[in-house]
Amino acid sequence: MTTSIEIDTAKLEAFAGQVFGDLAACYGGVMTSIGDRLGLYACLAGAGPLTAAEVAERSGCHERYVREWLNSQVAAGYIDYDADAVKYELSAEHAAVLADPDSPANLSVAFNVAASLWADEELAITAFRTGSGVAWGDHHERLFCGVAAFFGNAYRAQLVSQWLPALDGVIEKLEAGATVATSAAATATPPC
Repeated sequence: MTTSIEIDTAKLEAFAGQVFGDLAACYGGVMTSIGDRLGLYACLAGAGPLTAAEVAERSGCHERYVREWLNSQVAAGYIDYDADAVKYELSAEHAAVLADPDSPANLSVAFNVAASLWADEELAITAFRTGSGVAWGDHHERLFCGVAAFFGNAYRAQLVSQWLPALDGVIEKLEAGATVATSAAATATPPC
């Protein structure tokens, strides 16, 4: 005996739209990561309007692929496009989020964390099935790169202005010449 389930078409379409948006975000994340890793955002930052050929020359990448990437970024609202001049431009505000590796607002590096989740998918599936968990050191290296870069900028931006003053006597001790210990691991650059 089969029972018929009535589908609310409006609800189905709304949810399909939500999932499609999530899928588009996945594609957009890959394009953002590519732009960050190839230095495409950095080539655009502060440069004013540029053609695809100029961005390709500055980045050392192939013009056809750079043009496709630029157009995807325009469609996503990340980069501005002047159709009359056939030029692309990264605004200063978007550059702070996408191109400045020292900006506390930089988010392009965070896509490494998302990439590591995909790379670690099999580890997660095994953990779900066995309950074994996934050790921090077993994750893909992009997790470490993304976490270090994403949080590092925020920590550096707040350390002196907010965190140290909140600790009783620490600023006075540092000004008096206190010794601070660091480890090689804490200062090492992630492999990404």
